[in-house]
Amino acid sequence: MPLKNPPLSLYIHTPWCVRKCPYCDFNSHERGELPEAAYLQALLKDLDQDLPLIKDRPVETVFIGGGTPSLLSGDFYQQLFQGIRQRLCLTDQAEITLEANPGTVEAGRFAGFREAGINRLSIGVQSFNNAHLQALGRIHDASTAIDAARQAREAGFTTFNLDIMHALPGQSRAQALDDLQQAIALQPTHLSWYELTIEPNTVFYRSPDQPAPDSMADTEEAGFALLASEGFQRYEVSAFSLDGHACRHNLNYWQFGDYLGIGAGAHGKITDAARGTIHRYQKTRKPEDYLAHPEQARRQFQPVTEDDRLFESLMNGLRLVEGIRLQTVEDNTGLPAAQWIKNLGELRQQGLLEVTAQRLHCTDKGMHHLNGVLAKLAEAL
Repeated sequence: MPLKNPPLSLYIHTPWCVRKCPYCDFNSHERGELPEAAYLQALLKDLDQDLPLIKDRPVETVFIGGGTPSLLSGDFYQQLFQGIRQRLCLTDQAEITLEANPGTVEAGRFAGFREAGINRLSIGVQSFNNAHLQALGRIHDASTAIDAARQAREAGFTTFNLDIMHALPGQSRAQALDDLQQAIALQPTHLSWYELTIEPNTVFYRSPDQPAPDSMADTEEAGFALLASEGFQRYEVSAFSLDGHACRHNLNYWQFGDYLGIGAGAHGKITDAARGTIHRYQKTRKPEDYLAHPEQARRQFQPVTEDDRLFESLMNGLRLVEGIRLQTVEDNTGLPAAQWIKNLGELRQQGLLEVTAQRLHCTDKGMHHLNGVLAKLAEAL
């Protein structure tokens, strides 16, 4: 069956931070003074090279990640979005999110972001416990995080996310839930509450000291109950929102949507329905190399095979509590459900997956054992 072009997003990567956190494995680099003018021009040249990939398709969401995007000024973003709007169509209701770290947002900076057209913030709080923040290598303390949430609201951001981690080294269940309670008290419209993952190429990998798995599971269960009692609906593995405030950009990722990626180390995925193809690509990773030749930044422009399309679509869609519509899978992969749904029989018999006439989703048991479900899914398809 024919492919259909899914919704299109834009991801913009900012590769710099004040200090590299010991748990971070993202493309981020410590730097003092930032080359704002040079990076602005590089991003627009980078975007210019990608425009033929999308022709006149509108962009529905934008996400500026890092690194620490809030290190760059409001004036930088005003000029950037002026250039972006000259080059492509942002829908009238486009969601435009910027990641911000509390230690980088002095008074007035949020207002500049808002004036640039950014309408959603994602603030990386992680914890309100100063000892844990210090262990995480964060440059802010609890009071700075509280001030950041207040400044966001005062600057006119009616929707913003707070990032909170649990399963931190040496963290008790009571401390984890206290972090969550303090976050809720700041009245965000969205919370990302997720377990610290120890990645192999990070400082923490050499000396992890996380709570035991049973303790982490108990904390998670209590946290889910607390969030639900405060009106936060769990719609993805670690994402919770008040009604109407789910992150549309991330929903597009999880539903196997398309996205342009610009900036050092950015990734992209683009469907060409007319040709029946899907490609992934990435951009030059090192900031110095990227700045030197932004017009040649695209690397590894690789086709996504039919088998990979299906697995990636299901792998992402099953992260959602409601799962994914079968029609969405068919449209975004070009593969009819009747061709592959029969391969899921064992997962259904084990009570891990449920299929209706319209949707495929994990059961509560399946969501609790999602990594195992995905491993079995890879074998079944």
